[in-house]
Amino acid sequence: MTQMKKIPVCLLASILFLLPVKSIPSTDSGEGREFIRTYLAETAQRKFMWLTGDKKQVSSQILSHSYYKIRVPYWQAENANRSRTAKTAWVLEEIGKEKLITIGVVIEKQKIQAVRILKFRESRGWEVKLPSFTQQFKGSQLNDKNQLTQTVDG
Repeated sequence: MTQMKKIPVCLLASILFLLPVKSIPSTDSGEGREFIRTYLAETAQRKFMWLTGDKKQVSSQILSHSYYKIRVPYWQAENANRSRTAKTAWVLEEIGKEKLITIGVVIEKQKIQAVRILKFRESRGWEVKLPSFTQQFKGSQLNDKNQLTQTVDG
């Protein structure tokens, strides 16, 4: 697998720790817009990653279920080129135990730079919103077995 394919998969791997059942991308939420502004800028360009072929297969293996859409939105810093070092931000929603959890992930140079729980709707488990939980992901990336390189205490 090429390094370019690992960027979006790193995002999907981080969502795995939120007990995924079904994925529902959130692209226009207020929380999402604020997250993008905080980590990129208002001028960030919205792009799409197509989950087809190898990307679809790998993401399904990591999530233990198929991602329900083939087009995943993300944002890229305005002046960034298409290189693997480009800074990107992703806002997705995933079913936790019963309800949606909105998560934001920033990836730069193939590594997770930031994870933020943007909206938590479950009655239990709110501790995942705390920096002590989300900081565990910082600096992590995928290894050759499509697993995060850092241990996450879930």
